[in-house]
Amino acid sequence: MSASPSNGGGQLRPLIPEEKIRARIAEIGAQIRRDFGDRTVTCVCVLKGSFIFAADLIRAIGGDVRCEFLGVSSYQGGTQSTGVVKITKDLSSPIEGQDVIIVEDIIDTGLTLHYLLEMLSVRHPKSLSVCTLLDKPANREVEMEADYVGFSIPDEFVVGYGLDLAELYRNLPYVAVYTP
Repeated sequence: MSASPSNGGGQLRPLIPEEKIRARIAEIGAQIRRDFGDRTVTCVCVLKGSFIFAADLIRAIGGDVRCEFLGVSSYQGGTQSTGVVKITKDLSSPIEGQDVIIVEDIIDTGLTLHYLLEMLSVRHPKSLSVCTLLDKPANREVEMEADYVGFSIPDEFVVGYGLDLAELYRNLPYVAVYTP
């Protein structure tokens, strides 16, 4: 499968098909609901990459779910994290006393998530958990584990299902490896 010619003619190799993603999200949503019972959970969707995953996850959790958005950037259009976390949009409501789940598209180096956990913990949530669609443990720079993981993937650059390269490919219904 060819990538867009506007991106230098790279190649896309499907890694996780849409059906597997949907099935795994249903499992994660059910597990979160079991873990939190009938309590309200607040999902903090880390923009932009996790918005598609977060929408599907929130529906899969069921029950009472609040939704907040946090804009973060660490790639600045490239294929590797810069290591510098930039907040582009802060939460619009306080999270004090709430059961909060950070919803991430991917945990790569761990630097972004480490920063977010520190930033949000000082806001005194009742609990703070992490749910990620993709986990890339081979690339960790900071020891980090999510409470809920969709898929563990190899150390390759991936796009689709919300993940992008220079703002492209987010709309793919599956996850693919991008090769320049």
